[in-house]
Amino acid sequence: MESAPIVHELPWGDVWGQDEAVAQLQAAASDPASMTHAWLITGPPGSGRSTLAYAFAARLIAGDGDGVDHVMRQVLAGTHPDLTALRTEGVIISIKDARALVERSYFSPSLGRYRVIVVEDADRMTERTSNVLLKALEEPPERTVWILCAPSDADLLPTIRSRVRTLRLRDPEVADVARLIVQRTGVDPAVAEQSARLAQRHIGMAQRLATDAASRTRREQILRAVLGVRGVGDAVEIAGRIVQAATEDAKALTAERDEAERASLLRTLGVPEGAAVPPAVRGQVNALEDEQKRRATRSLRDGIDRVLTDLQSLYRDTLMLQFGRDTDLINRELEQDLRALAAAWTMQRTLTVLDQITLTRSNLEFNAAPVLALESMLITVASGRTP
Repeated sequence: MESAPIVHELPWGDVWGQDEAVAQLQAAASDPASMTHAWLITGPPGSGRSTLAYAFAARLIAGDGDGVDHVMRQVLAGTHPDLTALRTEGVIISIKDARALVERSYFSPSLGRYRVIVVEDADRMTERTSNVLLKALEEPPERTVWILCAPSDADLLPTIRSRVRTLRLRDPEVADVARLIVQRTGVDPAVAEQSARLAQRHIGMAQRLATDAASRTRREQILRAVLGVRGVGDAVEIAGRIVQAATEDAKALTAERDEAERASLLRTLGVPEGAAVPPAVRGQVNALEDEQKRRATRSLRDGIDRVLTDLQSLYRDTLMLQFGRDTDLINRELEQDLRALAAAWTMQRTLTVLDQITLTRSNLEFNAAPVLALESMLITVASGRTP
């Protein structure tokens, strides 16, 4: 017997390539008796886990009564009173934010069937923050649903994992992502394929690469520069270039938004454009600026992390060539250089560099100075030995 086709309508219209997950959540939302009140949606960056979480939240809150579409649109826009969402743009989720979520979780739904708490990037919770959520996840009120999102269940504490139902999203193929990028942007299919491959199937990053030639050029320049590292002097120079490029990228992504937020806050506080900020409201402006600084730090770290992901793909390709496999290279445009590197290096040296990239990522998560962490990593690239 064939299963019924999935209808991709509101709220599922923006969920792409996850038919099995959509079917599972649709079934859960339609059968309150089998509902689980704490979910963990996992998937690689760009797989759509947050999009799916909000679609599920919309369906849970709206139910099947009158005005369903209107309620769903409110939820998807983030304006429904029964939705509480935490989208942290800092390095970590604070205990204060976690406590606020727990407090909200004990409120009864005001209009919808359920109160839904969505936590994006739940992997950014420290152990102490995770412990704040434990009891609320274990014994939530009857009509409260928690939806956590993270790259993998391994990114959360075992005590959290034991209290949630995990839904793992599939990793899309390069060809699938390329087709989606063509549909969304109209770019040349060859550019879309290259971008999807270089982004390692991360949909958002693939779209950015496909529509921004400067981003593609900058990526290639950084990888070629790293391939040319021969000593400590090169390591210092290239580390500085990577941090500078990530800093400029972060500023470009946040500057316009920061200014708009500040202008909006000042209008709300009744401060005329161009006027000095009165002492009475300076605290609120300072609080906004502090939040923007935390967001800028996260954006910088994310930019450097993206470079580390690109470097992992570079040395992954090198290792593949050392094993005699050349049919699934990510960085095909650099194949000639990678073949030369694969011939010059031992497999052990390549593995040492890959291990050091992983260690660098971990060190940055623990607030290591970006330039120093990258310098250390690039010295390993130059020497084949950890400092």
